Amino acid sequence: MIRKLPVFIIALSILMSQHGWAQSRYTLSGYIKDASDGEVLVGATVYIKEAGRGATTNVYGFYSITIPASSYTVEYSFIGYQKVVREFTLDKDIRQNIELQADSEQLQEVVVTAEDDQTSKVQNVEMSTAKLDIKTIQRIPAFLGEVDVIKSLQLLPGVSTVGEGASGFNVRGGSVGQNLVLQDEAPVYNSSHMLGFFSAFNPDAVKDAKLYKGAVPARYGGRLASILDVRMKDGNSKEYETTGGIGTIFSRLSFEGPIVKDKGSFIVSGRRSYIDILARPFVDILKDGGALNFYDLTAKANYTVNDKNRVYLSGYFGRDNFYFDSNQGFNWGNATATVRWNHLFNEKLFSNITGVYSSYKYELQFGDDSRNRFRWNSSISNFIVKPEFSYFISSNNEVNFGAEAIYYFFEPANANGISNGQPTDISLDKKYNLETSLYINNNLKINDTWAVEYGLRFSNFQYFGPGTVYTYNDTIPGERKTVASETKYKRGKSIVNFNNLEPRLSVKAGLSEVSSVKASYNRMVQYLHLISNTTASNPLDVWTPTSNNIKPEIADQFTLGYFRTIGESKNWEASVEGYYRKTQNQIDYIDGADLLINEYLEGDLLSGKGRAYGLEFYLQKKTGRLNGWVSYTLGRTELKVDGINHGEWYAARYDQTHNLKIAAFYEMTKRWSVSADFVFITGTPTTFPTSRYVVQGILIPDNASGSRNNVRLSNYNRLDVSFRLEGKQFNRKGKERKNRDYWVFSVYNVYARKNAFSTYFSQSNDRVSAGQPLQSEATQLSIIGSMVPAISYNFKF
Repeated sequence: MIRKLPVFIIALSILMSQHGWAQSRYTLSGYIKDASDGEVLVGATVYIKEAGRGATTNVYGFYSITIPASSYTVEYSFIGYQKVVREFTLDKDIRQNIELQADSEQLQEVVVTAEDDQTSKVQNVEMSTAKLDIKTIQRIPAFLGEVDVIKSLQLLPGVSTVGEGASGFNVRGGSVGQNLVLQDEAPVYNSSHMLGFFSAFNPDAVKDAKLYKGAVPARYGGRLASILDVRMKDGNSKEYETTGGIGTIFSRLSFEGPIVKDKGSFIVSGRRSYIDILARPFVDILKDGGALNFYDLTAKANYTVNDKNRVYLSGYFGRDNFYFDSNQGFNWGNATATVRWNHLFNEKLFSNITGVYSSYKYELQFGDDSRNRFRWNSSISNFIVKPEFSYFISSNNEVNFGAEAIYYFFEPANANGISNGQPTDISLDKKYNLETSLYINNNLKINDTWAVEYGLRFSNFQYFGPGTVYTYNDTIPGERKTVASETKYKRGKSIVNFNNLEPRLSVKAGLSEVSSVKASYNRMVQYLHLISNTTASNPLDVWTPTSNNIKPEIADQFTLGYFRTIGESKNWEASVEGYYRKTQNQIDYIDGADLLINEYLEGDLLSGKGRAYGLEFYLQKKTGRLNGWVSYTLGRTELKVDGINHGEWYAARYDQTHNLKIAAFYEMTKRWSVSADFVFITGTPTTFPTSRYVVQGILIPDNASGSRNNVRLSNYNRLDVSFRLEGKQFNRKGKERKNRDYWVFSVYNVYARKNAFSTYFSQSNDRVSAGQPLQSEATQLSIIGSMVPAISYNFKF
């Protein structure tokens, strides 16, 4: 049955197409690129006035429209670029590649990437998505003046973080581990540098980023909460170019240019922080061989073999180091490699075949003498093969189908050391898994009022040997389970096997030319689990696969939204979306769980259910000297797990009831602009002790009641401001300068708010000295409790 689905859906789509096929029909197709550097433009619009039909380019810049034979006027457009108009007599299939010139006046006004009227948020069936281009990201105030992809996304509705110093991000009440982060199709398991202060993506190498919070197309799977698809720049195919920046704590440098002019290009980008170098004379631990730095390298090359074939090769390597001296500290890093082959079978059938390698490794070490030292490391690696196809049945009807195979290799823990002079080596069993999937997705515009996108994804997950598998005795809920038996499996022997169907459906009903209502449903299945027992995700959290003791997590999300453009020029957009997501097999842990180097980790884990629901409000002004947006999310995220909180619903660690963000951009003059953002978020839940006991004169807090996340930290709020000074556009002779530069002056946390990150308890020694009873005091820890000014210089030549 699964094998017949692609044929069935394609046949159904053809039958549902708006127009008959009696009249001769031909296809207009091609690529749309930036005229200055040859970069393909993703989401560029093609509109045919006489037919009233439009299309957008895919992620590789390709478009295809099939319409009846006739003479047409065709408009090619993209926000921030000058419109191009061409006239065609369509009496045969025509391939037409177009290059668009940047419009400098529009570029200064762009905020969130907005679509043309024919493909706006109102007219498009797509919902619960957000797309940021690099020009928008560069204008958002950031920590220490460094622009950041993920920090920018956190200003959008439904996206949040638990605070400074937290790795990753949360989407609609999902955990950090429930987001799939892709860079050129490669999974990035830890998307942060410096414990979450910066993301792993070099902005000089990023083309755009698209976040799916719901209504996820069937081509994506593997995570419950969201998909973040980051696309790297291809590189300038016209001329050589150098881009970079010198900031307060790190610098960037990129070099790009043609391999063969107009046929192939490359880009190489690198970053390195130098806070440890600058602070070494003043900080003792850095003088003694300590390190506090990160670096990354991003590279990409592409080559157009001929009109029908193009190949891409891209890679990334990043590393963070935190060492108190040369022997004590920890490090982590990602590495990815992607190879892709685009092939155009004909004007209607486009394919992309991708091969990916991705790995994430982390290491902890301490001790430097001959009697006591310890080193521990863990890693996850995967290999991916993914063939994908797009079939353009007509201008209103597109079918996408494909397959994916992911091989996982886990090394949970390799530890070696010496304790009291005795060697202590520990190595947990490696784990081997294979995840495969098939999908098909149809995007169909039925008429001017109705549009639908529907699809189905079939996924299979296998866990196989070699390895040892444990079964556990049932115990009192919330207590550590004991081992009942163990079974050893030989290499390649199947241990468990899971199959799941993941349906997807989105529907749009146009109410008028300026308003529409949309609804969606999607089921997502996740076979990998990020286990963390800290307030915020950190690099030492544990990834573990589905097994005989851990079932795959399953989420069903329902979304309903209203969308509207406002004003004669339609430069205002407003939307409200309500969502409800219920989760099965949600993973949590017992009190006192041991996550590191635990052979019986599964005995410390519990499984339950979750629910997340809320409303998202969004108002955006897209153009003008003053532009920006306001977003507000009202939501709850709750879990229910036997053995935790007496089996009652409790707030998740990342539950935030109110989340308000304001981003504003103002062009003061041709050279000076100012931007600001304000954030207000309800404090995150935490667990406070409900009793205490004394051991050898030390007061020990205890949660005797068994409640989980029973209080909240204080509310989080912050204001950031940034000023941008553009370099002179023209030289003394009045000619436009080829070299461009600009300065950024920023202030993070303008009013020095001490936002709480976590809470710790300390014993009051003053009371003991005065002969009074022992008492513990709760203290909120702030990561950044002061105003942080910064300056950066950015250049391009």
